[in-house]
Amino acid sequence: MTIESKYGVPTVALHTDKFDRVVHSVAATNGMGRLRQVFVPQPVMGKSARELRAYVDGNDPLTGRQVMLEVVEGLTRPFDDGDLGPAEFDRSTPRLVEPDTEENLHRLFLDNHWTDCLPIVLPSEERVAAMLAGTRRKPNEIVGRMRPTHFREAWEYTVEKVAVNAVMAGARPEYFPVILALAATGVSARGSTTSSMAAMAVVNGPVRHELGMNAGTGALAPYNHANATIGRAYGLLSQNLQGGSVPGLTYMGSQGNNYAYNSVTFAENEERSPWEPFHVQHGFRRTDSAVSVFTGCRSTAFTLGLRERHWREHVGNMLRGMDPHTPPTLLLDPITARQFIDRGGFLKMDALIDWLYDTARMPAGEYWDYQLVQNYIYPRATFGEEPWASKLKAAPDELIPMFRREDIHVVVVGGETNGYWRIMGCTYQKTVSVDEWR
Repeated sequence: MTIESKYGVPTVALHTDKFDRVVHSVAATNGMGRLRQVFVPQPVMGKSARELRAYVDGNDPLTGRQVMLEVVEGLTRPFDDGDLGPAEFDRSTPRLVEPDTEENLHRLFLDNHWTDCLPIVLPSEERVAAMLAGTRRKPNEIVGRMRPTHFREAWEYTVEKVAVNAVMAGARPEYFPVILALAATGVSARGSTTSSMAAMAVVNGPVRHELGMNAGTGALAPYNHANATIGRAYGLLSQNLQGGSVPGLTYMGSQGNNYAYNSVTFAENEERSPWEPFHVQHGFRRTDSAVSVFTGCRSTAFTLGLRERHWREHVGNMLRGMDPHTPPTLLLDPITARQFIDRGGFLKMDALIDWLYDTARMPAGEYWDYQLVQNYIYPRATFGEEPWASKLKAAPDELIPMFRREDIHVVVVGGETNGYWRIMGCTYQKTVSVDEWR
C-alpha cells in the first residue's frame, strides 16, 4: 500500500484465500479499496516446493482465473482515479440506541458483535452516569486510541465510551479507575493475530485492597467480582472501541483463546512476596496504585514446587518447552517464590532473572528452525539487529539464549494452598498509574 500510495508504483498483494475478507477490509480502511489482490489456497506452511509451485501455476480460488495472469494484469494496468481515491468514513455513532424491549436490546448488542457472547448489563443512561461517578474525569475527555493490528487505523475513545463497556461487563463504579487505566494503555486485549493471543493485567498497590481484589487462593479463577469484571471490561472496551473484533474480518485467531474472556486479570500478592512488587520494579512507589499489561498470552508450562535435587533441570525443561518467540513470565505462588530463595539463593529478583536468562538456552540450529522465529526474528537478524544478528552467526550446535533478559518477568500470586506455579508465555507492554484516573 505504501509503494502504491506514496510512489504511484503498481503492486499486487498475494494472499491465501482465508484472508479474503480481512485484506479487503484493511485496504478499504486505508483508502485503497481497489488495491490489486491475488489469492492462492491455504495452507502454505508444511507444503513442498512442488506443491507451492502448483499454487502459483494454478487458479485463484476466489476468481477462478490464473494466478500469474492476475499478477501480470495488476502490475501492468495503469492506475485510474478510483484506485487511490481518499477513504471517507463516518466515525460518529449515535449516543443512544432506539428504545426497545430488554430482550430485543440484548439481541441487538449480540447481533452487532458488541458483546463477548455472554449476557451483559444493558448500559442505560442511569447506569453509565453511576459508572462515571467513579472518576473525576469528564465524560467527553479522550482516554486513548486503540487498534487490533498496526495495519488498521487507531480509533479514539472517551471516558463515557469506556464507562459504557464497564457497565456492560458488570463492573462497579469503584472499579472504574482501573478500567480507565487499562483503556489508557492503548494496548488491545483483542489483538488480531492468527496465533490467538490474549492479554494479562496485573494490579498493584493499595487499590487492590480498596476494591477487594484477589491475589491469593483462586486469584486467576472466576471467584472474585473485581478481578472478573475488570478483566472482562478490558476485553469489551478493546473490541468495541478499536473498531471491532469479528472473526474473519477484524479477528484472525485460528483457534481462539479462552483467556480472552477476562484477560487473565488479578492482583499481585505483594504481602507474601519475598521481592519488590512488580510496579515498583518499573518505577512506581509501593504506595502507588498501578496496572501492568501483557500481551501474547497463549502458552503455559505448569508444575508443582521446586524439587531438592533436580529443580534446575526441571525449570530448564519448562523454559525449553516454551516457544522462543514469546518470552516467559513466571507466575509464582508465594511458596514457590520462597523455594527459589531457599534452593537457589535468589534474594533479589534480578538474580533470579539472570539465572532464568542463562538457563533458557537451546542449540542455534534448533532455535532458527522455529516457525515464529523464522517469521519475525530472522528478518531482523539479517538486517543486523542485535542480539539476533549475533545469534545468527552461531554454529548450529552452539547453545544460545532463547530470550532477551529484559523480556523475562516474575509475578507472585496465589494463596499458598500448595506450591503450584506456571510460566506464562507473554510479552510485557507497560505499567500505568491507576491513581491518575481516580
